[in-house]
Amino acid sequence: MEQQEEEEGEALISELKRQMDNEDLDPEQKIMLLNNGLNKVLNSAAFQKNSGLLTLMKAQLYHSGILRLGVRLLSQHPSRPQGNWSATATLAHLISSCCVGAEPGRHSETFLTLFLPSVMDGLLSLANQLKSQVEGLSLFRKVMDSVGWLLSAHTHLTVQVFSSTQYEQIQLCDDITVSLLCIQMWIQTCTVSSKFLSDLSDDAILLLLEEAVCQLAHSSDAAVGGASIRLILLMARGLELRLPSLKLNFKGLDRLLEKDWRGRGFDQDVDQLVAIIQSEKPVTNQLEESTERVRAASVIQATWRSYQTRRRVKNLNRAVSMLQRRYRSRKRHEQEQQEAQRQKEELKYQVCVRRQQARRSFHQRQLQLLQLLPPEQVQPYLEECKRRAAIVIQSFWRGFRERRRYKNTLRHALRQKDIQEQAARTLQRAVRRFLGKRAPAKVPFLVPLWIGQEGLTDSRRAELQQQVDNYISVHRSSRVSPEECVSLHQEVQLLLQAELQRGDYYRREEQRVAAVLACTHTQLELLRDAPPLSVVTEVQANSFLSPSASIAAQARDAQNAVLQASRLPWWRMLGELDAGVGSCHAHLQELEAELGGLFIVGPAKDSKLSEVD
Repeated sequence: MEQQEEEEGEALISELKRQMDNEDLDPEQKIMLLNNGLNKVLNSAAFQKNSGLLTLMKAQLYHSGILRLGVRLLSQHPSRPQGNWSATATLAHLISSCCVGAEPGRHSETFLTLFLPSVMDGLLSLANQLKSQVEGLSLFRKVMDSVGWLLSAHTHLTVQVFSSTQYEQIQLCDDITVSLLCIQMWIQTCTVSSKFLSDLSDDAILLLLEEAVCQLAHSSDAAVGGASIRLILLMARGLELRLPSLKLNFKGLDRLLEKDWRGRGFDQDVDQLVAIIQSEKPVTNQLEESTERVRAASVIQATWRSYQTRRRVKNLNRAVSMLQRRYRSRKRHEQEQQEAQRQKEELKYQVCVRRQQARRSFHQRQLQLLQLLPPEQVQPYLEECKRRAAIVIQSFWRGFRERRRYKNTLRHALRQKDIQEQAARTLQRAVRRFLGKRAPAKVPFLVPLWIGQEGLTDSRRAELQQQVDNYISVHRSSRVSPEECVSLHQEVQLLLQAELQRGDYYRREEQRVAAVLACTHTQLELLRDAPPLSVVTEVQANSFLSPSASIAAQARDAQNAVLQASRLPWWRMLGELDAGVGSCHAHLQELEAELGGLFIVGPAKDSKLSEVD
């Protein structure tokens, strides 16, 4: 796949090269053709999965000479209409994009020292032409963005930019917008690339600072001054100790800032820059401080080395004795190991010798016994010895064979068991997946598809009814008459309609119950989070009252009745206990009927009640 993508990119580059070699095309046509071709090549490489394809295509564009041709087209000075200026600015943007990230390989030195400076000259030349155009400020901004993008990737071009005559002419322009765009280009370059300032040489840093200070000294526009101050602050924060001393190189800059640029809307930036300028030390003081630090470091290092040497010499005797002790211990351990190995080998040799002696004595006794036997019994005796030896050998062989067969049988059984368990797991997994897919299909729909189906017109309904009638006329039942079928169909329709109406009723009941529960939960949360009565306000108390006037009035009357009854003596409540309980239950039943079945809990016996106004 990657090879195919590379071949497609090379084919596009070859086709673009062939078209650009046509001598009948004028420069404007070549610019349009080059814009379309570069867009096509870069887009085709950027949308591929291969991340290195874009870098490879950029290198191929450089090697094929297409980028050199684009640079030559940028360096021309024809009088173009607005449309051609726009195409040229687009070409400058594409060429700068192709130069960023390109890896030409063995031609890297030529690419960095010759080609990139020519590209920068072409971009600055085009920007110098666009600054004098009436409607070219947007195109000038686009070209300067391309210059900044190229500088952020190739820092060594910064000195060339400041030494270019084209850039000097851009700086000498009286248009405030052009100066502001130049400063913003440097700010964007320093912000986009974190290594831009650290890679700059001291000369390039000084030139960049000179440009920002010159803008502060010669311009009176607040936008240009604010941008210049932000650029100097950005350099001061990014370079730290590498930043040249502002007191030494730009004397009076702090007084200039205090006099001309305070009260313009960016006093905080001015204060920060003045603080940096006034806190810097001269270069001579820095050199003296650096020399003093080197001398102090040398003294500390010499003292530490002498201390280390004295301690090493003091501990030398102990180290030597420790080394000798460890060496003797190691040699003694090696000798013990060698002695143990020698004794082990000697014991093994003695065992072998004794076995040979025992075997020789056994054979000699056998020969003596054979000599004592009669001649006719020698042969039967030897056959009996052979038979016993064969029995021993066979028994050993059969034991070995049976043990091996048992191990093989056990291994085969375990393998078969694993295969069966794996097959069972596979079948169970497949069955569960099948049942999981089949379960949603068995769930009945709340509303059948054939009732109230959207898009079913009267003509389609009549057509379906005709198909049903035709099917019934062809397949007549022998047990049920057509009249009974019609009556059964009507009965089923009535039952189905009743079931659907019952379902709507149930859904409305569920919605009502859910609404009541939500309201109840909300009120319970409000009661649970209610503040104590000692700190409650009138607004908070009113939030716990019912929105219904009748319910609020009944609750207030019931609360006042309970409070008045609680203040009476206990003997006054003896006769009214049963009546009070009955009236309380009756009152609760009335509230429950009025609220639509909501259960209302009465007040607890031990709860502390407060009178409601």
